[in-house]
Amino acid sequence: MPLRVTVTAIAVWLVALAVPGAAVARAASSDAREPFYATHFERTPSAAAMTAVGRALFFDRSLSASGRLACATCHDPGAAFAAANALAVQRGGRSTRVAGVRAVMSLRYSQNLPPFTEHYVEDEGNDSVDQGPAGGRTWDGRAQSAHDQARLPLLSPLEMGNPDAAAVVARVARSRYAGLFRATFGEHVFADPVLAFNGVLIALETFQQSPADFYPYSSKYDAWLRHQASLSLEEARGLKTFNDPAKGNCARCHPSGVRQGAFPQFTDFGYAALGVPRNAAIPANADHRYVDLGLCGPLRTDLKDQKEYCGLFRTPSLRNVALRRVFFHNGAVHRLQDAVRFYAERDTRPQNWYPRAADGTIRKFDDLPPEYQGNLDREAPFDRHPGDPPALSNGDIEDLVAFLRTLTDGYRPRALIKPTPPSTGSNSRSASAR
Repeated sequence: MPLRVTVTAIAVWLVALAVPGAAVARAASSDAREPFYATHFERTPSAAAMTAVGRALFFDRSLSASGRLACATCHDPGAAFAAANALAVQRGGRSTRVAGVRAVMSLRYSQNLPPFTEHYVEDEGNDSVDQGPAGGRTWDGRAQSAHDQARLPLLSPLEMGNPDAAAVVARVARSRYAGLFRATFGEHVFADPVLAFNGVLIALETFQQSPADFYPYSSKYDAWLRHQASLSLEEARGLKTFNDPAKGNCARCHPSGVRQGAFPQFTDFGYAALGVPRNAAIPANADHRYVDLGLCGPLRTDLKDQKEYCGLFRTPSLRNVALRRVFFHNGAVHRLQDAVRFYAERDTRPQNWYPRAADGTIRKFDDLPPEYQGNLDREAPFDRHPGDPPALSNGDIEDLVAFLRTLTDGYRPRALIKPTPPSTGSNSRSASAR
């Protein structure tokens, strides 16, 4: 199968653990710790054992302060590890009534996400082109790795609500899988809360590298790339519109083609300011002074003074996008058709998306202060003006939605078809065979 997965630091770390004479970590303050991947345990854990522990942790509600929230509560496997409901934001905390501030991202197809950098240069193609900010996890890239990301909800007062790492470790020590945890990391692992918490994080990170769960590449589009399925006429038209720089121009940020044998992730890992409407369903937005500016805050603070980043959010993968019930970082849109339509009408028919002020004028970009609106994406299809015909017709939108549905995992090819070279930029494979 033409699939390339970046070698992660986990593999390097496992090799380091196997070196004879490796030091066993002792109880010490976190300030004295070595870097995360330099952690050494009493027992050398195998990838299989850590995956099993990580799976148990991921589905354990007792890890939360309320005893009612697991990682899987917000990252449901049946919804491609995103939220299964239509809420713009989820509720958590000790009471499970504290509202979050952003929509839940899918954890699928994040195995190749690079760490955040302000100057991303691809290792394929033209290496001289600085693509700007890219990488990292969460909508603002503040988590550099899967274990950094796992730490956030465990300790967030908006999510699982634990006061500190020691509280998480105490819950694991009382869990039904505590024996498995000790068998994986060492009999005395719970004697050192800092070490044990690292075990929790590395187990969750390893579980999220499980191909069958997190990057199965089992969509109809993947089957088409393997010459095991044909796209319908509507799907093929949608793919052509998706790739057309004068129409959908979607592939600019969501690359759709095979590159050096690797199936596409449908994200360039970058950031964009789309100017989606303010969502009144988010309780934080009841305060007009609260504005979510993505890369420059408020959840991320290290880039707060770089105004050119305000309003930028990470480009998510479009794989399994048809399973989602909310779209964009604030969940302001609830149907896939409408999410696509927003791209066509943001600038041509703003009255369909933004409220009107008391004087009747349209409050365009009502969730991004005027001083940051120069950061907005203006590339096609955002290159038009009110009254102009949209870049996408109603038919184009329906075709695009049909194509996006081919990115849903779980497709089962009925039969192999005669191999022909795939072409993601044309309509050459438009025979209708499902």
